[in-house]
Amino acid sequence: MKGNDWFLIFTPSAPGSKAGVKPKTGHFYAERGCGARSMENNVTQISREDLEDLRQAFKKIDIDNSGYVSDFELQELFREASLSLPGYKVREIAERFIAGDTNKDEKISFEEFVAIYQDIRSKEVRETFRKTISRKDGICSFGGTSGISSEGTQHSYSDEEKVAFVNWINKALANDPDCQHIIPMDPKTDSLFKSVKDGILLCKMVNHSQPDTIDERVINTKKRTMFNMTENLILALNSASAIGCMVVNIDAQDMIAGTPHLVLGLLWQIIKIGLFANIEISSNEALIALLGEGEDLDQLLSMSPEELLLRWVNYHLKAAGWKPIKNFTEDIKDSKAYFHLLNQIAPRGDEDDEIRITIDMSGIHEDDDLKRAELMLKQAARLDCRQFVSPQDVVAGNQKLNIAYVANLFNMYPALKKPTDNSFDLTMIEGESREDRTFRNWMNSLGISPRVNHLYSDLMDGLVILQLYEKIQVPVDWKKVNRPPYPVLGAKMKKLENCNYAVELGKREAKFSLVGIGGDNINEGNPKHTLALVWQLMRRYTLNVLSDIGDGEKISDQIIVYWVNSTLQNGEKQSTISNFKDKSISTSLPVIDLIDTIAPGAIKDEMVKREDLSPEDLVNNAKYAISMARKIGAKVYALPDDLVEVNPKMVMTVFACLMGRSLNKVK
Repeated sequence: MKGNDWFLIFTPSAPGSKAGVKPKTGHFYAERGCGARSMENNVTQISREDLEDLRQAFKKIDIDNSGYVSDFELQELFREASLSLPGYKVREIAERFIAGDTNKDEKISFEEFVAIYQDIRSKEVRETFRKTISRKDGICSFGGTSGISSEGTQHSYSDEEKVAFVNWINKALANDPDCQHIIPMDPKTDSLFKSVKDGILLCKMVNHSQPDTIDERVINTKKRTMFNMTENLILALNSASAIGCMVVNIDAQDMIAGTPHLVLGLLWQIIKIGLFANIEISSNEALIALLGEGEDLDQLLSMSPEELLLRWVNYHLKAAGWKPIKNFTEDIKDSKAYFHLLNQIAPRGDEDDEIRITIDMSGIHEDDDLKRAELMLKQAARLDCRQFVSPQDVVAGNQKLNIAYVANLFNMYPALKKPTDNSFDLTMIEGESREDRTFRNWMNSLGISPRVNHLYSDLMDGLVILQLYEKIQVPVDWKKVNRPPYPVLGAKMKKLENCNYAVELGKREAKFSLVGIGGDNINEGNPKHTLALVWQLMRRYTLNVLSDIGDGEKISDQIIVYWVNSTLQNGEKQSTISNFKDKSISTSLPVIDLIDTIAPGAIKDEMVKREDLSPEDLVNNAKYAISMARKIGAKVYALPDDLVEVNPKMVMTVFACLMGRSLNKVK
């Protein structure tokens, strides 16, 4: 194939792996050709969920199961994949494909379709025609025509997801007195999209997923004027960002309008963060029981929550004498694996005050898949775990909802026991520090791909760091970057080359202080050296808000401190700071007074304790200060403890973000 035509990489990443699929993450890769002599290293990735959706769309058009579709079926295939393209664009794509088709059979395989799809998403067409990958069944369309496309562009959303999220929220907020005006919502209607308008529901769901993220004294629960609702939504969006949600293309007006695909997308991020919060070994050492024979503990420590969930299900299926599953799509459609899972995790009555629940397995013999799924979910209901999926979702293999269903099962009934032998080095299991979590959430909020689950191990191939350079306007030559899937032999060297390039960029282009830090330190996951680089990336990102202050003068800590003190003085406040280590910051009063100065009337005096501060008062002031900063529009990632303990790095980001907010330069 020539020029800009596409082909798939068929280099196996591991024994038994399929071409072009990274075994561990399930990401699918396509690469663009550059003539017969060379290739651009311009790889993009498709998640396992998107890949499965594309496969289902392809099957619906490939009615004779030949493995191919004709070029004239391409437009219908795009429609099935919920990708809106005008006819002329489809014809151009078909003509380009035929011109570069080495087989000259004018037939398109699934792999070729994925490559074409990836080409579209990777180029300027993605800015013109927004796509939503989802199954045709249960899809609701809305919106109007694009200003660019004469044929128009529609957004779509899954009705199944809406129903699942509504039921979950109804249960989560059922007893919240501040939500009685909206709870319960009717899953059969579009009430969800109206219920997010005042921001209260979103704030409450953020706190349900990550408790105490928002100081609820800050939420406007009484008066629901447009101003108060907008404040709540800004608070919710900035707080969602602080826990790792990507909200870059979402604002308060989208939520007020109840834009369905944006509402569902944000809620899924929030819900997923809550579901996955405890699916990690540092918070649940019993997960060590999932180690396979001959595996090292660090292999388990590097797994994503999704991978751990799959391992957990198969652990119980093995105990039940049932075959393992490979995914949460095809392999769970008959509900039989779920029957065995429920039977294994149901309480046995062995513990004190534990009530035995016996799972009725007779439903596994039902011939009809849909009826069998319903019988399975009736057993799940006895465990109070019938959430997220309907029988139709199980039979359809809806990956997103099935993962949520299994995650909830794990959280309710893990049914694991921590190994009692001494064969494991438990010193390797260190809980994530507050600083680590802050950095990780910051990265994820920027839309880094793949998502960072473990700060050090997930940065060891350099790709996340290189993406972060682009976020701070440091150009990256992606032709120099090695992308997955890495070869079986030489994978470590490829990753090391990426890390060397990342350190080189930091020194040469970003002018970071990286004395004594090499690519090997990042490649080995060295916490000290990795944090040194990551902190400078976050600092630069924060200070970019202030990039045009001082006629191009480099923004230093002293400039921010001077601005803080002069602003406080102009506001006739008594607070001052000498630097970001000033012990007075532990009271949070300089932050609170600064907020009151740049947003007059925002601070309620009765919420602030100013004298004879106890440790509890310090924490309450800090919670109030951080939430108020987010409420007035400052995208703050720091946590209340950072103020109480006067962590100078995070303190700097708080004041810098408030400075940006004051100058109306919030990112």
